[in-house]
Amino acid sequence: MTIRANRFILSTVGVLSLMSTLSTLSHAAPFEVAVSPSRFELDAKNSARVGQTLQLQNLGKQTANLKIRTLDWTFSDKGDINYYEALVANSCRPWVTLERNSIALPAQTKRSIRFQIDVPPKAPMTECRFMIAIEGADPTHNTTLEANGANLSIPVSGRIAVAVYVALNGAQPQLTLQKLAITNINGQRTPIIIVQNKGGAHGRLEGSLNATDAAGQAYELVVENTPILPNQTRQLPLTPRMVNGKAAAPKFPVKGKGQLDWAKGSFKLNAEFK
Repeated sequence: MTIRANRFILSTVGVLSLMSTLSTLSHAAPFEVAVSPSRFELDAKNSARVGQTLQLQNLGKQTANLKIRTLDWTFSDKGDINYYEALVANSCRPWVTLERNSIALPAQTKRSIRFQIDVPPKAPMTECRFMIAIEGADPTHNTTLEANGANLSIPVSGRIAVAVYVALNGAQPQLTLQKLAITNINGQRTPIIIVQNKGGAHGRLEGSLNATDAAGQAYELVVENTPILPNQTRQLPLTPRMVNGKAAAPKFPVKGKGQLDWAKGSFKLNAEFK
């Protein structure tokens, strides 16, 4: 069994948190919880028992009452994620045991939570995927919605979802480069790379291209590092950034050269985006 994991710290002001800037707030405590790692990428074989540890930290000044559970999820070709409480077809969540389903985490403290995956003896060559959701047991805020002239107060709780990937019996990604192109993202012309995954496990690209635009300005074209699931074809933006890390608006055409890596290979590119 191997593990590849990245550290991750997130509170309600982060991307996956909910909603510290709502117009109508309650007096409940904010959801100020950090979790690491951000994801688990594991390998296992039939009949294996895989145990891992999730680190929780309460960054706030009050006790955080947390619920811990597993969820199924889907990730569309366009990058939209959906969570499911009910088991989806071929879910591997029945293989998962959590050390606990709830915890009261005192202010400014850390706690480790273990989980275990028991792979069945006859599991196929595939990838087991699920989320571990860490959620506020109590609403952090209330938001007010107007419907038919009436005000509705809706409780909102924070959630951090940690993805777990288990490649079973040698399942692996097989990424192929389909095309380089330009598309419109949020009103900006943006270079993209179109990649297909013909393998049995997810893959993801890492890295950037060294680029120069029509005005002679130097940029990095940084590839989006989101997963490409089996049988998916994804359009991944190559976000232009100045060499000093600042966002950029290049003047096309843009020439880019470099290498984008994935777990089992790389793409060497020398392209012009017009």
